[in-house]
Amino acid sequence: MKISSNLPLLLLVATMLFGCSSDDCMKTITIPQFYYVNNQSYSYNIRQEVPCDMPDLVDAKLIEPVELENFSYEVLLFKFTPDTGNNTSRLQIEIKLNNPNNFAVTGVPVLTLNINGLETSGAYARYASEPCYEIAAGSSCTYTFDMEESLDVGVKSIEFVDAKYLLVNQG
Repeated sequence: MKISSNLPLLLLVATMLFGCSSDDCMKTITIPQFYYVNNQSYSYNIRQEVPCDMPDLVDAKLIEPVELENFSYEVLLFKFTPDTGNNTSRLQIEIKLNNPNNFAVTGVPVLTLNINGLETSGAYARYASEPCYEIAAGSSCTYTFDMEESLDVGVKSIEFVDAKYLLVNQG
């Protein structure tokens, strides 16, 4: 009789010890990644759910730039004045950047320009008065850039070629 009275207690202890597998334990980690555009690095970290026994990653991995899907743009103003009369040239840009997705994005616009016959891509956002580092879901942002440079720089012509929006984070 003594064995049967301890049986429920033994079953409860066994269930507690073996019933909850550690395989069910999950945690969210950040996977550090980065990419370069014209020698400027950008981070693109991914959050992912993994088993608890998986170690956190600490070494960042070099990846190709991640473009925003379904991205579109509209050039509102692109004006290059090769000589303003003040010994400077002037570049004025207004581009409406559209995020039609149902999620907000954090990133950087990258413009491809033809400068003196040479195509170059760059994130000129640090010089912009409205750099559009964030675009809300189903919304747009007007990238605004207005800069004068000395004629000594030697820029004779600038033409707009293309725009992309590169992501710097995935939530």
